[in-house]
Amino acid sequence: MMEIGIDSFASATATDGIGKANSAQVISELLARIEHADACGLDVFGLGEHHRKEFLDSAPSVILAAAAARTKKIKLTSAVTVLSAADPVRVFQNFATLDLVSGGRAEMVVGRGSFIESFPLFGLNLQDYDEVFEEKLGLLLQIRKEEVVTWSGKFRPALKSQAIYPRPIQNPIPIWVGVGGTPESFVRAGILGLPLMIAIIGGETHRFKPLVDLYREAGKQAGHAPEKLSVGLHSLGYVGNTTEEAIADYFPGYAEMFTRIGKERGWPPVTRAAFDAQRGPLGAFLVGGPEEVAEKIIRHSKALGGITRLSFQMDNAGLSHEKLLNAIELIGSKVRPLVNNAI
Repeated sequence: MMEIGIDSFASATATDGIGKANSAQVISELLARIEHADACGLDVFGLGEHHRKEFLDSAPSVILAAAAARTKKIKLTSAVTVLSAADPVRVFQNFATLDLVSGGRAEMVVGRGSFIESFPLFGLNLQDYDEVFEEKLGLLLQIRKEEVVTWSGKFRPALKSQAIYPRPIQNPIPIWVGVGGTPESFVRAGILGLPLMIAIIGGETHRFKPLVDLYREAGKQAGHAPEKLSVGLHSLGYVGNTTEEAIADYFPGYAEMFTRIGKERGWPPVTRAAFDAQRGPLGAFLVGGPEEVAEKIIRHSKALGGITRLSFQMDNAGLSHEKLLNAIELIGSKVRPLVNNAI
């Protein structure tokens, strides 16, 4: 079975009717969507971590804990915990607590993040971008394994026979590594034997196959069993009642947001032709009607040699709460069964 779920960045798009963002409303509606995803039989709901005005997910474990009290079965995870900018002790404590609150449903995806604002915010040097992540990931994994930790490193004060609590229900609590497109990140995850979550926000999905092969080969050489080397995809997507409806709903907000972000990163403005190419048979986007999207998920899985989890990122396009609820229902009632019946 492939796990199907939703990732959210808690996009601050809800308004109070006079054009001013209403943050409390955004969070309230987000919690309602997580509850709805649980009721619709989805497997997982993830929250990202950003430190920007347009997103309200700077403290994802807090929101997930609130969702835990309103849900019963769905797994609750970070879509990415920006581990480079966090203390691994606190990260473990936060998600161990979430695991207790949720009755053993907590997970985390750790990564370096796609934005860099957390580095100056927390007094970090961008020159240490990779080194600090590798060190903190090592500490996090040691904390997960050992209740009493002795450790020393470059970027955090040493720990000497320090007990770290609370301990989660799950032993071990699942930790995925979130990656973009650097071969070193894939190899590192394989050597550590950690499940891999690939954020594919553009391009052609099948082109990641050589990197996935690197991951699996590195894991094999490190002695990890193949079933331990899970691969998941985080994909931009949206499901409408029909393909035409999905495109009409999704494209305007997507184009506005990514054109705005593109100004920061030097990307060209979004065009409809580029969007249609991404929505096409080989492109990364999962935008369409239920049958079309299910078929594309299956193609993506085959192209990468099999994936175990697929998460839709939908709230980056200014979609209304009602449209997002409808999309969640379609994913749960139609897309998920179609995918799993096929595989």
